[in-house]
Amino acid sequence: MMARRNDHSRDELQQMALQAAERLLDEQGAEALSTRKIAAAIGYSVGSLYQLFRNYDDLCWQINSRTLQQLLQALAPHDGKPPREALKAYALGYLQFAGQQPQRWSLLFEHRSPAELATPVELDGAIAQLFGLIEQPLAALLPEQPAQEIELAARTLWSGVHGVAVLSSKDKLFHADPGSAGRMVTDLIDRYLDGWRG
Repeated sequence: MMARRNDHSRDELQQMALQAAERLLDEQGAEALSTRKIAAAIGYSVGSLYQLFRNYDDLCWQINSRTLQQLLQALAPHDGKPPREALKAYALGYLQFAGQQPQRWSLLFEHRSPAELATPVELDGAIAQLFGLIEQPLAALLPEQPAQEIELAARTLWSGVHGVAVLSSKDKLFHADPGSAGRMVTDLIDRYLDGWRG
């Protein structure tokens, strides 16, 4: 029998909703994500969801925050490696995560919110933490570079890695070798670092 509303605390109900949303996302993709389906999956009304999330954007932001935390956990074991090796490990870990969680990873970039809505502090913090992982080894390689240049380099380099991940996810690398995506990102990092340091 489905639990009544007062059988769950607000936090429990929010976790139930987010877990149901992630299952729906994994099984059917972002286009199938809706408050109606999520509410039906947990046996509550759509109105109940809007007591937990400000709007649909807030729901997607919270899913994305959870996804970024999962990604950060997946990359964490590579902390402390030599800078170039760490960057390559982060890139390969990013590719692996995109392959293992394609729908959640895609939602990070496919969801578009109205410009007037401010993204939550938690989501902005997770994004900053991800780029911080990239900035740290870059700063170690060229400590004389100002912080703004390190930030720009991190975003430039990761744009290339992300591009490979996107093309790989769509099977558009046009290369027969199944390991080509990994070789491409490590080659990209080597060439970028050699040029940047030179």
